Amino acid sequence: MELVGYVASALVVASLAMTSVVRLRIVSLVGSVVFVVYGALLPSIPIIITNAAVAGLNIWFLRKEFAPNRDLGAVPIAPDAPFLLDFLRSHATDIATFHPEFDAPDPGDFALVLTRDGLPAGALIGRPDGTTLHLRLDYVMHAYRDSRIGQWLYGRGTRVFTEAGFDRLVARPTSPELASYLMNVGFESTQSELCLSLRG
Repeated sequence: MELVGYVASALVVASLAMTSVVRLRIVSLVGSVVFVVYGALLPSIPIIITNAAVAGLNIWFLRKEFAPNRDLGAVPIAPDAPFLLDFLRSHATDIATFHPEFDAPDPGDFALVLTRDGLPAGALIGRPDGTTLHLRLDYVMHAYRDSRIGQWLYGRGTRVFTEAGFDRLVARPTSPELASYLMNVGFESTQSELCLSLRG
């Protein structure tokens, strides 16, 4: 019986170490359910009630996290805007993991700040070539990588690209993780690049 309590405690502690919001909620949910079982084995009504409430809150927030109307957005921004440059500098080490060749936006780049619930969650930067946008950076902060921002951006959110005059996105991933991510959100592989058509 004590083993169940130790497992529950370990899961709760592990959830507090998570940097991903979704993973934190999932691990915390599992931990609270195990604590409910532990409370039933004791038996201890306060442990059961407290952790049942925690499980309910985790389920509530996870439901909101994966709701189709989640408040996700993409806001055009000047490539030399101080806010964007500061954001990129703040996350330079993490960005280099997926985009080792990216340094800074160029003056002619098309740039977006990706948002979640109205707060900055990432950035996208590309080089326009007629109606094609060559992606140079597609970055989402670690805490929000499970929030389906990419699925939204390259799905229902593609209007931000078409309204800017683009009908095709092209990427040449510099890391296997980035290639896998882009394929998962709808890009198709050609001989030397990944492409996503935005019109029909």
